[in-house]
Amino acid sequence: MQHLEALTREAAALATGALPLTADEGEVARTLQICNACRYCEGFCAVFPAMTRRLEFNKADIHYLANLCHNCGACYHACQYAPPHEFAVNIPQAMAKVRVQTYGDYAFPAALGGLYRRAGLTMALALAGGLALFLVMVLAMRGTLLHEPLAGNFYAIFPHNLLAAMFGVVFVFAMVALGIGVTRFWRRVSPGVRSGETRGAAVGGAAHDALRLKYLDGGHGQGCNNDDDAFTLLRRRFHHFTFYGFMLCFAATAVATLYHYLLDLHAPYPVLSLPVILGSAGGVGLLIGPAGLLWLNLKRDARTMDASQKPMDRGFIALLFLTSASGLALLAGRDTGAMAALLAVHLGIVMALFLTFPYGKFAHGIYRSAALLKYHIEKRRPSELALGSD
Repeated sequence: MQHLEALTREAAALATGALPLTADEGEVARTLQICNACRYCEGFCAVFPAMTRRLEFNKADIHYLANLCHNCGACYHACQYAPPHEFAVNIPQAMAKVRVQTYGDYAFPAALGGLYRRAGLTMALALAGGLALFLVMVLAMRGTLLHEPLAGNFYAIFPHNLLAAMFGVVFVFAMVALGIGVTRFWRRVSPGVRSGETRGAAVGGAAHDALRLKYLDGGHGQGCNNDDDAFTLLRRRFHHFTFYGFMLCFAATAVATLYHYLLDLHAPYPVLSLPVILGSAGGVGLLIGPAGLLWLNLKRDARTMDASQKPMDRGFIALLFLTSASGLALLAGRDTGAMAALLAVHLGIVMALFLTFPYGKFAHGIYRSAALLKYHIEKRRPSELALGSD
């Protein structure tokens, strides 16, 4: 009975936005109150027009705005109340701290939410190295680690159905876990659909902003601030290399799957075939993008970021880079006797990447896209503050 009463109280608090704020959430609420009075940064990004539709900020509002923030740093460098001013307004850093908290709060299963705080470069490299070493040892015990050239026939090393089952299960779990997490987030922060309202335009607007990374332009098209007051578009450019490189690699896998099951065309595919061209182009993107993002991360202004998240950022960047580097190395050496070893290393790294999807930096793209969708739905409605003043 007491448990039921506790759930009832929590449901009522969710409905009214009355859940108590954590210290980090309270800091966001405090600084947003100051920003709402100033409004100098109103044209910088979506956070500020969304902020002006509110006079107070409850937990749901703070989670929404934290994930809408792209941490570009422009508002910090423009703010007259930034440290050392006594108001100490630091929107990028405050939002970053809450953002990673939301990933844990909405994680599925909930018990694994703490992994976001423990995800790091060391863990990522250890997981990838351990899985790769395990597969190498399996091949060595079977006597197939070194072999005669097999003309790129990967399935002579690991059967196709075995690989499809292993990676399919892990990938599906990662997508389900992320899907449930972002659904929980959406239900907490999003307004319901009103009668006669369509989300088509909102979905299109959110997709447009997400695919262009619109809010990494600093609000004026010149870019973000990374390590000083100078504007740069490099962060946006390297994000584009990374995102579209990943999507090209995903497209290569999808096309190869169609070839295998629908057309009965089995790997290995020629160098000029569509799967290899897409995968190679994506691989190059996933070398350039992560390398650039790591370089920017190493020189990033500590004042505009949550330093505790650097390990998580770098772990994800490293796995993306190593996935691409090992994949391209495998393509280059697929006609040699080292193919089995190269394949084992690549598969180990890819498995580590999939396993860390639901509990690492990958989540930020999913939650940010949901926040952008809410923003585009909300901005197409009349402001409740304006309606209340009539």
